[in-house]
Amino acid sequence: MLTHLIPALLLQGSFTVNEAPARLDPLEIRATGAQQELGSIPGISLLTREDIDLEAATHPNELFDRVPGTWISRGSGQESLMSIRSPVLTGPGACGAFMVMEDRVPIRPAGFCNVNELFEVNLLQARRVDVVRGPGSVIYGSNALHGVIDVTSQDASDGQGLRGGFMLGSDDYQRYRGALYGEHVALLANYTDAGSFRDDEGYRQWFANGSWDAEIAGATVRSQFSWARLDQDTAGFIFGFEAYKDPVLRTENLNPEAFRKVRALRASSRWTWQNAAGQTLELIPYLRNSEMDFLQHFLPGKPLETNGQTSAGALLSWAPDSHWRLGADFEWADGDLVEFQDQPTQGSPFLVETRPQGFHYDYQVRMLMAAAWAQYQRTFTSGLRLTAGLRAERIAYRYDNRMIDGNTRDDGTPCGFGGCLYTRPADRSDRFDTLAPELGLSWPLGDRLELTGRIARGFRPPQATELYRLQRGQQVADLDSETLDSAELGLRHTGSQLRWDLTLFVMRKDEVISRDANGFNVSGGRTTHRGVEAAVDWQFLPRWRFNANISYAIHEYDFERLASGIVPGNEVDTAPPWLGGARLHYEPSGPLSGELEWVYTGAYYLDPANEHRYGGHDLLNLRVFYHLPASAGTLALRVSNLADALYAERADFAFGNYRYFPGAERRYFLEWRYAP
Repeated sequence: MLTHLIPALLLQGSFTVNEAPARLDPLEIRATGAQQELGSIPGISLLTREDIDLEAATHPNELFDRVPGTWISRGSGQESLMSIRSPVLTGPGACGAFMVMEDRVPIRPAGFCNVNELFEVNLLQARRVDVVRGPGSVIYGSNALHGVIDVTSQDASDGQGLRGGFMLGSDDYQRYRGALYGEHVALLANYTDAGSFRDDEGYRQWFANGSWDAEIAGATVRSQFSWARLDQDTAGFIFGFEAYKDPVLRTENLNPEAFRKVRALRASSRWTWQNAAGQTLELIPYLRNSEMDFLQHFLPGKPLETNGQTSAGALLSWAPDSHWRLGADFEWADGDLVEFQDQPTQGSPFLVETRPQGFHYDYQVRMLMAAAWAQYQRTFTSGLRLTAGLRAERIAYRYDNRMIDGNTRDDGTPCGFGGCLYTRPADRSDRFDTLAPELGLSWPLGDRLELTGRIARGFRPPQATELYRLQRGQQVADLDSETLDSAELGLRHTGSQLRWDLTLFVMRKDEVISRDANGFNVSGGRTTHRGVEAAVDWQFLPRWRFNANISYAIHEYDFERLASGIVPGNEVDTAPPWLGGARLHYEPSGPLSGELEWVYTGAYYLDPANEHRYGGHDLLNLRVFYHLPASAGTLALRVSNLADALYAERADFAFGNYRYFPGAERRYFLEWRYAP
């Protein structure tokens, strides 16, 4: 396998190749809110605007294939599950393991994550995307457990005048984009209407972003808004061993009635003051609202869930000198969730009785979060750089059940077989306090070689759904915050034609939240994670560049739950040890250029007992670009799954069945883009 042939040749990203070799400038990140060299922190990757434009991804999965140790598992339409130095995590609160940010602000309030939340972010027209692999720094806080995705949107400095384009492709795919840049203002938007090779599957998606730059009262101000909407016709799993290879089964949709509707609106404003002494004060107030309706086609009875959150907050940081940064975060949120089933459940007498028609949940949760953090950095005469920090955070929930307490029907009558599946706990309040330290070192070993190391703690409080959306008669979910302790060591070389980096990590996660044999939400689980990630970028000829990324990691259970097949030493399900990709990029002096890409997902177990397995897959993608004369724009031809492989985007084994989201066969996309 190619994975075993090139484990030493690695890298993320793609770059524009000039006619002559060009020195690779040091990459920079926003991991501390201020610019800082990439070499000072291990386990962080940058997707540049060139990467984003080159990929022109139709799904986040395609873009993040360029990042070591990262897999955005594609579901139906724009749905996804995240994996960053982790298994693909599922369950109502699993999304709390990752923080998704836009312009330094989390896109959702603490405690109200969504596993598919990447479909609320305009990745297509982003300026850059930073990916922190492993726990975030003390600046991030709740949910920066396994990783952070920080999207930076464009502003007026990213273009001039009007830009636009469209892309047409297989399965009735259409996408249109436009952007307008002024002296201080930028407006960007795109719209997608996509069909599918599967029956009754497709989506329509809208994005709009805007920014405004100004100088007000001695402050540099950048204000921005983001709006997203998704209207999706969803397809569920197909069933049967290797059903994704069957030409009939792979196109079936057993849930043509399924749908998802999403709306999200966010606004923030970053105010920065700097005095003559170099002291810097930064304040970012923000507002957010999101709403979602979706049919839970994967549950007996197929209830409809409606949820929403309105939230506001502020991020404050102060740098009194070149060593210290101090900060405080405040956030308020008001969320609600309603679940309603309009038809009687079909199936066994047990299912009919325990999953009744009518309302199952109707509750409101108010959340308050406050945090304070401090970070110290110092560079010694030897070049050794020290970073140390500590964060203290409190999150408090106030839950209001707007229905009858307990596990009865909505009219108060009892269900058979010991009660309804759905349990509504009585009104209550919960509070979670966490301390999270970090310590990092970087040491230059020469002009272009640097050794980095870091130990850190990440954490996530229980999400609202884990605490209050209970089942099977559980009256109280007595949960603790999950914590993840991480140690990593990195070595990075940055040369004029060759750049590579290598990172080793080991992590232990405690108080893992899961469901026990009774269906109760419980803490107390533990998992271990260890691995190596690497990347290389090599411009080996003036017009040729090779880059690749690869990772090998083992994720194991370190506790026992025999009813679920969990025993210490078993690999966590849906956690492929091998992930990787490689790209060969050619850009001659003429108008034609191209890139050939290989993406690899290794074999992985489908169940905690490690009794069922998916064999993994290799994919090839081709991108060819032609720059039209007279500044008439650029034509691009993209061929996805060039070898026409039959594969599964995600595989699973549950309730005695193999289940798959089948991957698409070979697809073609033609794009025209105008950017004067």
